Amino acid sequence: MSTDYQQARLSLGVRLRELRAEGGLTGRQLADRLGWTQSKVSKLENGKQTPTIADLAAWAKGTGCPDATTELTGRLRGLETQYRSWRRQLAGGYRPVQEAHWAQARKTRCRRSFDPTLIPGLLQTADYARAVLTRYAAIHSAPRDIEAAVQARMGRQDILCDPTRAFHFLIWEGALRARPCSSAALSTQLDRLAPRLGPGNVRVGIIPFEADMHVPAGVGFSIHDDELVITETWHAEMWLDDPGDVALHMRAWEALNRNAVYGTDAHRLVTRAKRSLGA
Repeated sequence: MSTDYQQARLSLGVRLRELRAEGGLTGRQLADRLGWTQSKVSKLENGKQTPTIADLAAWAKGTGCPDATTELTGRLRGLETQYRSWRRQLAGGYRPVQEAHWAQARKTRCRRSFDPTLIPGLLQTADYARAVLTRYAAIHSAPRDIEAAVQARMGRQDILCDPTRAFHFLIWEGALRARPCSSAALSTQLDRLAPRLGPGNVRVGIIPFEADMHVPAGVGFSIHDDELVITETWHAEMWLDDPGDVALHMRAWEALNRNAVYGTDAHRLVTRAKRSLGA
């Protein structure tokens, strides 16, 4: 969890404690009033648990300050602008996540990204996307609306045809070899990728295994208009708009780009990956 996120959660907890004190309630009394455990009240006040919007509405009403609901909800949304746990995001299924990314894609004029383990979502075939989402769903407790999510992801790809937008993808060679799907689906996916290796508003560079790396590959991320970075871990997705965070990821992307190959050299890597499949 990022330090900035934790500090924001602690600040929200302090505000919750203030409201309880203003209502003249002990933690036990508030817990009893809301039908919660006292430990939940304590965790929320001490920044050890992220509240839901329903939690905040109940807190405001329970402390006799219902008008504070809007303020508390605003604080939570500001906090989650940066840090979005998969548990919370996927509570409504995978399609809403795809739609959130589609909304951001419509705002972005120039996108740079690095993917060390998978073909980027905007370049995926339906079969590849379906296999990836199905495998992620196996470890997340979420509604399995896989087909709806695949359709949403495929629908987003029309944006690549807009010549007023620029896309620059960097892909680690390992992503061409990894098999989150069947060999046949991966072979078709590599065929779909090949035409994108030429010039145009969509540019794809591949970082070979044998590259003398300027920086370690690290985790994947995307940079939107040099103003926003989206990256993720197993448990959360982070949307970072702090200029220092964006600048750091730009430096990492530029260092990775120095190791990337394009055109004919990139085609050789795709062909090499297909040969490993027996294709």
